[in-house]
Amino acid sequence: MLNTRMTAILRELMGAKSCITGEQLAAAIDVTSRTIRNDMKELDSILSYHGGNIRSKRGTGYQLMIEDEQAFLHFLKENFQRDSNREDHIPSVPEERVQYLIKRLLLTDQYVKLDHLADEMFISKSTIQNDLRDVKKLLNLYGIALEKRPNYGIKLKGNEVNLRYCMSEYIFNRAGTHPDINNLGVSLLTAEEMQVIKDIILKQVKDHSIDLSDISLNNLVIHIAIAYKRIQNSNYVSLSPAQLQEITSQLEYDVAHRIIKNIEYKLDVRFPDTEIAYIAIHLLGTRTMANLNLEEAELQEYMDDDIHLLSKKIVDSIEKKLGLGIGDDKELLVSLNLHLKPALYRFRYKMNLRNPMLDEIKATFPIAFEGGIIAGVVIKEELNIDINEHEIGYIALHIGAAMERRTLSTIPKKCLIVCASGLGSAKLLSYKLQSVFGTKIRIAGTIEYYKLQDFPIQSVDFIISTIPISEAISVPVIEVNTFLGHNDFQKIESQLKTNQSQTTNYTSEDLVFLQKKFETREEVLSFLTERLMKLGLASESFLESVLERESYSPTSFGNLVAIPHPAIPQTNTTFWAVCTLQKPIKWGDKRVQFICLLSIEKNSTGDFQSMYNLLGSLLDDSTKVQQFLKCRTYKEFIQVLHE
Repeated sequence: MLNTRMTAILRELMGAKSCITGEQLAAAIDVTSRTIRNDMKELDSILSYHGGNIRSKRGTGYQLMIEDEQAFLHFLKENFQRDSNREDHIPSVPEERVQYLIKRLLLTDQYVKLDHLADEMFISKSTIQNDLRDVKKLLNLYGIALEKRPNYGIKLKGNEVNLRYCMSEYIFNRAGTHPDINNLGVSLLTAEEMQVIKDIILKQVKDHSIDLSDISLNNLVIHIAIAYKRIQNSNYVSLSPAQLQEITSQLEYDVAHRIIKNIEYKLDVRFPDTEIAYIAIHLLGTRTMANLNLEEAELQEYMDDDIHLLSKKIVDSIEKKLGLGIGDDKELLVSLNLHLKPALYRFRYKMNLRNPMLDEIKATFPIAFEGGIIAGVVIKEELNIDINEHEIGYIALHIGAAMERRTLSTIPKKCLIVCASGLGSAKLLSYKLQSVFGTKIRIAGTIEYYKLQDFPIQSVDFIISTIPISEAISVPVIEVNTFLGHNDFQKIESQLKTNQSQTTNYTSEDLVFLQKKFETREEVLSFLTERLMKLGLASESFLESVLERESYSPTSFGNLVAIPHPAIPQTNTTFWAVCTLQKPIKWGDKRVQFICLLSIEKNSTGDFQSMYNLLGSLLDDSTKVQQFLKCRTYKEFIQVLHE
């Protein structure tokens, strides 16, 4: 039978188009290469009985081979479709045990002895105690504590709203993870009853023109189901008179009242007024705007002056700290305004929505996620409200959309043509470039080589030359044939997209440290900060600001990469300090071996989006990251950088 790691390995092998290395698998699954090798042997042995095997080739990696498709498909159905519902599943790895313990404790109001928990999972009491340390950390994120009582055991203690939110996360929203809720002896609503709730909600929101996303709709169904179960056990939400008065005056309370009255009739249950208000809060916090293409006058009806000001402060802060060139994006301002209006209800009542796209957002749009972090800081400063990573991820989507709009409307890059064969060929070259690249490029002029020294080079982004240029030039030079060929076009296109030559502007030999032996994130950051201070690039406050940023959310984004940086720009120049490690270390919940410490110059008015695009293109490439990790000299590092 497959354990969790082997299941993850098999998924990666099935998704790979060609061979995949042990290092790449280790990075994807967040384990060591040695663990991959050990699991691979066992997995190959299991698959050999079910129509498949794993081909291993030194220097190339692993590849899944299917010899009997019918047998293999049957095996997949047995393990992937039914696995999450197996009643005999015993959590074996720490992550599974921690989830089991959280679910187990959420589903009882009684004390549970550690000995009983240890017996349930067939582990020692000392192992349970170790797992409970991680349980405490996770529960603390929800404002829930572990209460201990001698001779009785442990149970959860916390606000009812927090307990329900945690239940929605660990019981209802984690389908497919072990153990299934039914294995814990919980009597859930039937599928028919859940559908009744959903149908009632859909009718009422439609009748009252309330738009909900699919995620919000499912979230509301789940929370009503949780409320139903908690009320049966006499666990009620409590709200202050002021809170109740604020909510009952809203349209959403009337809609919630109608929803609950229908549910009471269908399911024979009684919801008190505070529980109706609780459902109204969810409606207030999950409304969406279905149409962003309304006229400005119509949009004003949905706008709130205070939220508009907050949105403006968020955008200004993002622009000041990141320099993305999106400060004047009106669509971003409107999107944030409309997103924050319902979201602030969620924030105030700690009903943050779960974001099923969170990991993908962090991995694919790390800079947009960074903008979301900055938004969270502004919200904390202005309203004294904390928001979690899931909500930050939703804000990041709006920032990412603005970045994409910025890319689509990018100002053409200016280039200078240097041609030794006369005006005719220079003009031909110019017209050909404009024909192929259109608005992406603007020709600043055509000159002879000997006049180059008199030209203001800093006014162009790069040079296209038909002859070699030997002297040092402050902008990239692309050497091409007079009659442009396919390779020439590729070189120019690459320059327009990522401008790889800019990398030398951001790092240098003094800022690259390879094959280091560090064991913690703090050791790495202390080492890099110390070197920066010796070079006169950073002050003593630099490390404190970097650690402050890490406290918001770890800067590890997968693929063995971390991009730490100060919470607020601290330096007079923009640079990257790079450090690779001999072995991966724990960085938040990820393993990291390649660290790129990024510092943006303070009070900058520059546009750094192209730099972020370049950094992202380098570090998203798992093959390139593995090449970086093998480098032992700065020369090797630069070669990989410019490949």
